[in-house]
Amino acid sequence: MAWEAWFTLSIVLLCFGLLASNRFSPDLVLSGGLTLLLVSGILSPQQALAGLANEGMVTVAVLYIVVSGFRETGGINWIVQSVLGSPRSLGHAQLKVMAPVATLSAFLNNTPVVALFIPAIDEWAKRHRLSVSKLMLPLSYAAIAGGTCTLIGTSTNLVINGLVITETGLPGFGIFDLAWIGLPVTLAVFLYVLAGQHWLLPQRRPPVSRFDDAREYTVEMLVEAGSPLEGKSIEQAGLRQLPGLYLIEIERQGRSLTAVPPHERLRGGDHLVFAGIVDSVIDLQRIPGLKPATSQVFKLDSPREERCLAEAVISNTSPVVGKTVREGRFRNLYNAAIIAVARNGRKIHQKVGDIKLRAGDTLLMVSHPSFFEQNHNSRDFFLVSSLHEMRAARHERAPLALTILAGMVVVVALGWLSMLKAAMLAAGLMIITRCTSGRIARRAVDWQVLVVIAASFGIAAALQNSGAAAAMAQWILSFSGGVPWLALALVFATTALFSAVATNNAAAVIMFPIALSTAEGLGISFLPFAVTVMVAASASFATPIGYQTNLMVYGPGGYRFRDYLIFGGPLTLVAGVLTVAIVPLVWHW
Repeated sequence: MAWEAWFTLSIVLLCFGLLASNRFSPDLVLSGGLTLLLVSGILSPQQALAGLANEGMVTVAVLYIVVSGFRETGGINWIVQSVLGSPRSLGHAQLKVMAPVATLSAFLNNTPVVALFIPAIDEWAKRHRLSVSKLMLPLSYAAIAGGTCTLIGTSTNLVINGLVITETGLPGFGIFDLAWIGLPVTLAVFLYVLAGQHWLLPQRRPPVSRFDDAREYTVEMLVEAGSPLEGKSIEQAGLRQLPGLYLIEIERQGRSLTAVPPHERLRGGDHLVFAGIVDSVIDLQRIPGLKPATSQVFKLDSPREERCLAEAVISNTSPVVGKTVREGRFRNLYNAAIIAVARNGRKIHQKVGDIKLRAGDTLLMVSHPSFFEQNHNSRDFFLVSSLHEMRAARHERAPLALTILAGMVVVVALGWLSMLKAAMLAAGLMIITRCTSGRIARRAVDWQVLVVIAASFGIAAALQNSGAAAAMAQWILSFSGGVPWLALALVFATTALFSAVATNNAAAVIMFPIALSTAEGLGISFLPFAVTVMVAASASFATPIGYQTNLMVYGPGGYRFRDYLIFGGPLTLVAGVLTVAIVPLVWHW
């Protein structure tokens, strides 16, 4: 190999080692590696920056905006209640996540599927006190496995099928041909996750400990007449599953119901008094059919879509000290409405309007975003903090957001538009119809994930340009000794390795000519090798950079690089054994 190939391999190994150490963020590591390859002349500026214009990378970015519109309108709550439901155990929860995701990913691009389920699972895990790190990797792995079941399940399958047709003259694969290997791999993923999650899958975010010693707010909510909550029991409405939240009483037609049982059915006009931590109080604002009981919220001078939540600690010089929330005329003074009060970590067994405020009380308020700028230096408050990302959901636009999302999926499934075009159109409609705002949309994009994806394309180009990929693969395949089964196993291993350190599409494209020449040299059919390259390129379980859905769950799951190696490495081996054993029996040599 030339020095360029050795240098590229050294950079790849260095990046891999730094990522495995978990001391540096993936975007910094891969950007640094890409910079060295650019400065050395192995990559031209156009090749190094090509990932920034890659259709897949831009699609991921736009899908974050689409999902933000669905989340802001409360659509995530619909998925939590209608699709995921109530799990009986952690294993049951994992099945409830993996089954629909794998099914959808067989027919849809798995990136939007995972993007849609990430916030839903985060919310669902919080409600049922599950560790989110036990669910996010199964989510990604189920999407990857589901994509191997059909020809349209992943872009890698389409890329290889196109190369088979153009390079070999073979007729290519039917839409369900790959199910012969895809279904066994998907079943193996399910069984592996259920069997190995106790020992190999980390619990990075404990489900309960983060609620210990938290301040408790008292908040009063009103059940809207004619809402979806009317006629449901407390349990069915999901009001017992919010962690760190306690239903103190229900006030109904002048009567107070205390020690409310879970089977008590809600009625329109019920006033529900809760005590709980700030996250759960905010979650109440997102439940369709519930609204703050105080009428002051609806008298604010700012439009509803511009309101946000803020916290403030009352100082001893505040004019509202010694007055009840109702008497203090807080809205007139500050253009903000108090929806909850916390006091020294103790429950306040009163309706919010009747609470007499004291110095040191913490208020949770609906306000205009300017409240923080106007009052953070005020003598009326010891501390003011803004919670812009935790606004009340715009439930009235939920059907519109769902229609936009469904329309995006349909036009892509029917082949009318590409995934990028459909996603960009859906994102624009989400903003135009005010399902989300421009400010929220900008913050919704995970730039770290996008930088990693873009840098990965540049590194994959360097592997190909320098000759490192071809030289390394040929060297490994020379050990097959003319044995087809061993050659197939080496093709899988090499493709999986490239996919782990670069991207699945890059690995597939790099390995295609190598696998084709290997089949020709052995004098056997190329189809088993083509299918093996498809599966191996998609079986990117062992690293976060191998597949974009792995990157998408990296942050939300609280994972470290080695978590993928420990949990996904053995799963890659299982997928390899199944592929090498089954593929030659279906697509004969």
